[in-house]
Amino acid sequence: DFQLLQLLFVAGQGQRGLFGNGTNTLYQSNPPQARFFPPSEGVMLLPGTYKNKVAFITGGGTGLGKAMTTTLSSLGAECVIASRNLEVLKKTADEISQQTGNKVHAVQCNVRDPASVEAAVNQLVNDVGLPDVVINNAAGNFISPSEKLSPNAWRTITDIVLNGAAYVTLDIGKRLIKAEKGAAFLAITTIYAESGSGFVVPSAAAKAGVEKLCTSLAAEWGRYGMRFNIIQPGPIKTKGAFSRLDPIGTFEQVLLENIAVGRLGTPGEIANLAAYLCSDYASWVSGAIIRMDGGEYVSLAGEFNGMKEVTQEQWAIMEAKIRNTKGS
Repeated sequence: DFQLLQLLFVAGQGQRGLFGNGTNTLYQSNPPQARFFPPSEGVMLLPGTYKNKVAFITGGGTGLGKAMTTTLSSLGAECVIASRNLEVLKKTADEISQQTGNKVHAVQCNVRDPASVEAAVNQLVNDVGLPDVVINNAAGNFISPSEKLSPNAWRTITDIVLNGAAYVTLDIGKRLIKAEKGAAFLAITTIYAESGSGFVVPSAAAKAGVEKLCTSLAAEWGRYGMRFNIIQPGPIKTKGAFSRLDPIGTFEQVLLENIAVGRLGTPGEIANLAAYLCSDYASWVSGAIIRMDGGEYVSLAGEFNGMKEVTQEQWAIMEAKIRNTKGS
């Protein structure tokens, strides 16, 4: 019966030993199935795919933004990266330029401020022209019980994530329409933009808004030659994200148990998908929301998925109990 099932499941949880004393996890490494799914981060598309194309990437100085910029630059794009920290941007731009042999430009931009966005786009247009690719990647997030959120905390995240994406998209979009030039837009959100999530409520709400911004404009602005797509990454270990979401370093191991393929994603994997979606190979893809999370979302969604912890001996007990059950 269900009570027996619950008891056996709890026993399986206990045998698994999720935590040791305090907050130290007992895991030694990735779950064993990870060996079947090694990451492949080499550039996927053909050399020259982005030749004579301009790409504008917000949050391009670090993490996923840096990875996407590196991939696009290696494929021939002239990239312009933007964020508030000009020093970090310039260092990243020089590093990628030396690696790929293609010029990367650094433009300071606070996406929370429409005037700063306008100035950055003016510099983009003056330096290299209107972009063929726009990636809204600037993000802000932190974990907090929602009852502790201040209005300023809420406004900070939603201004960066939702309003920032809107300011960039609308400013560039209007210029593209006037110039009768098409472009591919991409937004980087998260799997909980779809489901929602406690403890990151401002981010969940803002990312969900970004997705509706993109799908709405995919329908409206296709007539102007613009495509809009979205990637929902699962857990990817980047310094910026994990320093605020896993500050003591224990949550990562818990995450691994919820990922079907048994490992975290890598920036290079996201960069390859981004490069495809923004390329001419994907000219028939618009309004798509693509989840790339190693099976985390479906693992968490299935009510009985946790029963993978039940041992063969426990299954035998349950099967015997079920066979002896009379009636319906």
